[in-house]
Amino acid sequence: MTKTERYKHVIAWFEANAESAETDLHYRNPYQLLVAVILSAQCTDKRVNTVTPPLFEAFPTVEAMSLAQPEDIFPYIRSVSYPNNKAKNLVGMAKKVVSDFKGLIPSNIDSLLTIPGVGRKTANVMLAVAFDTPAMPVDTHVFRVSNRIGLTDNSKTPRETEKELVKYIPKQLLAKAHHWLILHGRYVCVARKPKCGDCGMKAWCRNYGKE
Repeated sequence: MTKTERYKHVIAWFEANAESAETDLHYRNPYQLLVAVILSAQCTDKRVNTVTPPLFEAFPTVEAMSLAQPEDIFPYIRSVSYPNNKAKNLVGMAKKVVSDFKGLIPSNIDSLLTIPGVGRKTANVMLAVAFDTPAMPVDTHVFRVSNRIGLTDNSKTPRETEKELVKYIPKQLLAKAHHWLILHGRYVCVARKPKCGDCGMKAWCRNYGKE
């Protein structure tokens, strides 16, 4: 099976079985999404969704957060992973957005990457989810599933995975495919003991039967 054929089958399966895939993070605007994505690093979306409502009530706008100190943010996010670093990043993010972007979350990757706490994955999430721009954020689930199924040739880094996925997945499906792969990795193609019996893509999976 060629890689092009594998992509064709996998995409067709997802389109038929996971059409409504979307982020599990709760947000109302780009500011809230950016905060949630920063908090979600090495933390579950469920946990993030429990801490953001009171956080957004206390800091409803990026301007409000820009006036805070990390110690003001910490009590609201103490239950997420690395709360000290994330509190600093959230304040730094808000100050940067207010000072350099007039309080508006930028919608291009170069500008997003200048913001504290924003790496390439976070920037691509913002492009794909907040701004409906073709982008492929690669988190641990996307990285693992892509390599396991055979969408990538055992890529070593998220950037390598991103480049290959962008090359083969139609541009208009990139943002949706990001969610497809995340959810498949979260609930079916899990890191340990993947649930191959529940997977509808066994016929096209490079590693089916090997794990």
